[in-house]
Amino acid sequence: MRKNLFLIITILCLFKPVSFGMKVAQSSNPHLSLPVESLAERNLSRAMELVDIAMKVHFSGDGMVLSRYYNPYTDTLSDEVGSVWMYTSAIEAVNAILHALQAGKEVGNETLYNLHFNRYADQLRELYENADFYLGTFVLTSYTQTKEWTVYGVNRGASKGNAKVEGVENVYDDQMWLARELLESYKLTNEKQYLEKAEYLTEYVLDGWDATIDENGNENGGITWGPGYVTKHACSNGPMVSPLVWLHEHYQDKNDEIEHRFIDPSDKKSRRTVKSRKSDYYLSFARKIYEWQKKALLRSDGVYDDMMGGCTPGSPQTETIDGISYRQGIKCHDRVGPAISYNSGTMLSGAADLYRVTGDEMYSHEGTELSDASFTYFATESTMLPGYFTYDISGFRNWFNGVLMRGYVDFYPYCKNVAIYIDTFQQNLDYGYQHFLFEGFLPTNLLRGWSHDNSNNKTEGMFTFTFAAEYALLSRYELTNKRS
Repeated sequence: MRKNLFLIITILCLFKPVSFGMKVAQSSNPHLSLPVESLAERNLSRAMELVDIAMKVHFSGDGMVLSRYYNPYTDTLSDEVGSVWMYTSAIEAVNAILHALQAGKEVGNETLYNLHFNRYADQLRELYENADFYLGTFVLTSYTQTKEWTVYGVNRGASKGNAKVEGVENVYDDQMWLARELLESYKLTNEKQYLEKAEYLTEYVLDGWDATIDENGNENGGITWGPGYVTKHACSNGPMVSPLVWLHEHYQDKNDEIEHRFIDPSDKKSRRTVKSRKSDYYLSFARKIYEWQKKALLRSDGVYDDMMGGCTPGSPQTETIDGISYRQGIKCHDRVGPAISYNSGTMLSGAADLYRVTGDEMYSHEGTELSDASFTYFATESTMLPGYFTYDISGFRNWFNGVLMRGYVDFYPYCKNVAIYIDTFQQNLDYGYQHFLFEGFLPTNLLRGWSHDNSNNKTEGMFTFTFAAEYALLSRYELTNKRS
């Protein structure tokens, strides 16, 4: 039955219908039938409620130290300090709220915008200022150069700018998530510093692209998890596609140039420098990363594996060419799972953005296929609550699933029928909020609730920020998409 539904959706999306008129479990959640404005405002209100309490509880001190866990039943915080990735989830939630406030203003609801936009913009600024505790500086030998970089380490340092960042102490995907949020913040506030930081991190990430040449004269391609790793991950490639498209859009009417390095394919060793228009360069790289991940990690069931392993050499190595050291190229030959929802989510968002700016029907077709395949793979009909769908929430998957939901929302303008997938997230959030909200916090499992043993009820701060970001994104989705 479900296979037939997916086939119908795929066909309808490819023919770009106006509406399909079918929503999963609509009867189970009366809020899905609320007027667009009412549902959007309620979603936004809940997003702000969750963020406000999480900011108050999880952050402490002048430097905004993030405590990873909080148990609302015992009112206890963990001593463990959150990583930069976890810290970024707070920025993501605030950005999502600002977007929803802006969307509301554009349809005439200026009251909420006037009440809250500036305070969240100030909060955003404070978050970025204290993210500097995760910054550090090191010298990196990459495939084309040796250069000093100031980037974000995995762990917080004792003071601003003094975090450990060498080798495995920083990873490329952390820089990608921050670059993404910095660009979102720039769109919302027009503060140039956000754009400048995003471009700097983008330059660092693209310096990690394996530009070495294979036996056929093509780049080996792919970005390792970090400069201290050799495995090439979906999470260190896919998240960069959308930010690159956004940078292309920012510069498409400008003549700004960028200088970048590459390896001459004719001799497979000479490092060259060339200038390109920024808009062309960023779009070209977005396409290139998208194609590499599709070729390397797309599975036969239509979703994406976690990484390419079995790499040679097994640890980062350098080679000397004309008396200069460069990082040695890496050949990975083993596709390694499991499939994780956010790796499909980033590629779905990437397909949506690439289709928007290029009009290439390939991205529309592949996005439609990925939408259906990802829901088939990651969503399971609930045996406990008929009409609901569950997603694996082990480990960090609550946050991962939020990235998948964002992919559906991003692709909705090109396939209205993914609304049935988006609605499953609305349903689950609402069920958790209506049945289990406690002291302003939601449980990790939205459909099953809290443990009977209060000591087991600690929650990840980043999950609270994830639920808030999802609610805010759903608010914006209702206003900007459902009206179109």
